[in-house]
Amino acid sequence: MAGERRRRGGEAVRERPRERGARREREQPRGPGQGRAALAAVAAAVALAVGLALAAAEWNRRSAAARLVAPHPAPPAVPPGSTGPLASPELFWGTYRPHVYFGMKTRSPRSLVTGLMWLQQRDGAGLRHTCEQSDGLSRYGWLMHDGRSFGAQEIRDGALTLTTEFVKRPGGQHGGDWSWRITARTEEPGPAPLLSLFFYVATDEQGTLRPRLENGTRLAAVTGHTEELGSFTLTFLPPTADGGDGPKHASYNYLDAPSPGLHRLTDAVRSSLTNRFVFSPPGGRPRRRFFAVDAFRGLPASGEQPPSRGRLLLHQVTLEPPGRVEVTFESGSAAAGREARLAGAALSAALSRHAAAFERRFEETFGLARRGFPPPQRRFAQAALSELLGGVGYFHGRSLVRSPVPGAPPVQGPEVGLLTAVPSRSFFPRGFLWDEGFHQLLVARWDPALAREVVAHWLDLMTADGWIPREQILGEEARAKVPPEFVLQDPDTANPPTLLLALERLLPGAPDAYLRRLFPRLRAWYGWLNRTQAGPLPLTFRWRGRDAAGPEPRFLNPKTLASGLDDYPRASHPSPDERHLDLRCWMALASRVLAAVAERLGEPAAPFRRMERALGDNGLLDQLHWAPELGAFADYGNHSAAVALRWRAPPPPAPGRPAPEPQLVREVREAPRPRFVGALGYVSLFPLLLRVLRPDSPRLPAVLAALGGEGQLWTPFGLRSLARDSPLYLQRNTQHDPPYWRGSVWVNINYLALRALRGYARAEGPQRERAAELYQRLRHNLVGNVFRQHEATGFLWENYSDRDGRGQGCRPFAGWSALVVLAMAEDYE
Repeated sequence: MAGERRRRGGEAVRERPRERGARREREQPRGPGQGRAALAAVAAAVALAVGLALAAAEWNRRSAAARLVAPHPAPPAVPPGSTGPLASPELFWGTYRPHVYFGMKTRSPRSLVTGLMWLQQRDGAGLRHTCEQSDGLSRYGWLMHDGRSFGAQEIRDGALTLTTEFVKRPGGQHGGDWSWRITARTEEPGPAPLLSLFFYVATDEQGTLRPRLENGTRLAAVTGHTEELGSFTLTFLPPTADGGDGPKHASYNYLDAPSPGLHRLTDAVRSSLTNRFVFSPPGGRPRRRFFAVDAFRGLPASGEQPPSRGRLLLHQVTLEPPGRVEVTFESGSAAAGREARLAGAALSAALSRHAAAFERRFEETFGLARRGFPPPQRRFAQAALSELLGGVGYFHGRSLVRSPVPGAPPVQGPEVGLLTAVPSRSFFPRGFLWDEGFHQLLVARWDPALAREVVAHWLDLMTADGWIPREQILGEEARAKVPPEFVLQDPDTANPPTLLLALERLLPGAPDAYLRRLFPRLRAWYGWLNRTQAGPLPLTFRWRGRDAAGPEPRFLNPKTLASGLDDYPRASHPSPDERHLDLRCWMALASRVLAAVAERLGEPAAPFRRMERALGDNGLLDQLHWAPELGAFADYGNHSAAVALRWRAPPPPAPGRPAPEPQLVREVREAPRPRFVGALGYVSLFPLLLRVLRPDSPRLPAVLAALGGEGQLWTPFGLRSLARDSPLYLQRNTQHDPPYWRGSVWVNINYLALRALRGYARAEGPQRERAAELYQRLRHNLVGNVFRQHEATGFLWENYSDRDGRGQGCRPFAGWSALVVLAMAEDYE
């Protein structure tokens, strides 16, 4: 107060002389010169005021933008220095580039990157590098991967089969050594087309590379140095026959070029290919022309040399399959303890040891042989786990966040690193918040320490407000795979807190020090969800960010991307009066987990327990979400059941212009009113899925009946997402937006259903036997169908048809679809 009084007093003392001077000026007659001076003074004062106002507005805009992305002030959940080669040597190097068919990098911001490309030298064959559904590969994926030191993958590209294997060897202070083996076989009838394998190493803005050539064309080795790796040598061994016995004839080419950025490596190599080279096999066999890297002539779009982002060195081996090529990486700091190069027979022995150890550990962890699963199903489960672990990536960069100021440019977040699994190596090779909790349920069973680290990385993305962006598009390689309209993240949009499912599983074995690092961020996240996603009534919740329903909405039902269930039917007309059932159940789960963590740490847990009890009050749940006319739990909002898409004839074309196409637009035949949303499906099951319903609830029989009803949610392949008699069952959402969560079978929700049914079957209550019977049948249906589809197609799929069980959406999708392994093992707690 004293300071405030001084400011006021100072202003009053200065004001009195100004008032006296003003009176004198008014009393004196003014001449023309004085009038012009006064006008000029007024103009200057106005300009100054406008300038100050603009400066203040700009300061406020920048301040709001800075607050939007400011990191949370709590100490980081991942301790500084804990991810480097000395603190965590086993996890420093890894297959952390899930978007490429085969490649490795380190967990560092400007990592040295290595990778494989290949080209079958025949008409119509394309250069393979990044995982693309359009490549049309019949199958690819990890058959074994332990998440740390070893992996074996099979890739089938037409008649060509490539096996990519790696193994790491500890030593030194920079993450140790590793070796690759690439084996190529073909089932091509007659002479096989030539195969070119391209092995590359690239720096990204830091580090040096020095090529070592043999005979002027063969890149025999690369020596180099980076800040994280120290000195190293990457050696490309000459190819051998399939069994490793004897040399294999090959032609060699190499490329030394400025790196245009990791996201443009494919373009750089493709633009360097020419077909002026001739393959001359021994024994007088016919010579053949082939494409090989020549001089780098710039990127295709511009033809210009891009600004150098580092250096790219590439070794091309062209041979006739079958054959084998090995690559070794040797750390300079590991030289003293290295007995021999990890190649040839030594590499074969190491791969065999790791494969045997993987199979033993898999059986010890999941016990599928003890449960009677035959070898084909056990191999399938090993591949599902391995593809999830092989899809773990390390990303570094900045998120782009939508500014709260209308018309303002996006706001760049701080530079962050993220260790995360990805849903799909081809279609979604980046981190998704709600997917990751499901991923880590499986990883937590296999490697709890790895799962703990992934959860901590995600919590370190939190802003000062407690928000975590739901989609992480970090770095140019990740951004290159995302349409521009999906890059921006909205600071009001949440995502289901599924990380808490994984944390609940990790809790018994988690060290207290780890939980103490997490707790401030967990509390902030919980507070942000309660604060920003609150519903219209106490203890109700509403997902923010639903697509707006304008005067001519194009969506049959505006999407709710925040929920993770995208186009699942909600109230037809978004409004602040909506009550979302699934979000309320997620908050009940969050309250339970936060209370358990707080009690473990001796922190105040009473607020979380009170909220858990309130959200678990089955009577209040009935009042807010039980729809008597539907006989089911439901959302509530401003809803019309009489909504459909109708073709609208286009207006007559302008003279000389082509006729516009007709459009599908939404037609509302009955005005919306506040009511429960008539959509029986996954959302209706959430009180069961997250165990909010008591075992003796009078509503449980109706929920189990809907779940097990043949005409409702039950199918021979798992639970469908929307009942067949729903008005929006398998309906398109727009002219170009096919149904997504409107009938298909999704493994993640089916896993939650199995988990819940198993719990109700073991709890005292009148529905124990019914829950047990449904559990057994659902597990049989789900596991059987996912296995059959994998055998038929070679992939886990994003979702499955409720009509015939076939895989749908993108593939491979070894994110939450890999939860089938836990269902096979009956592992739910």
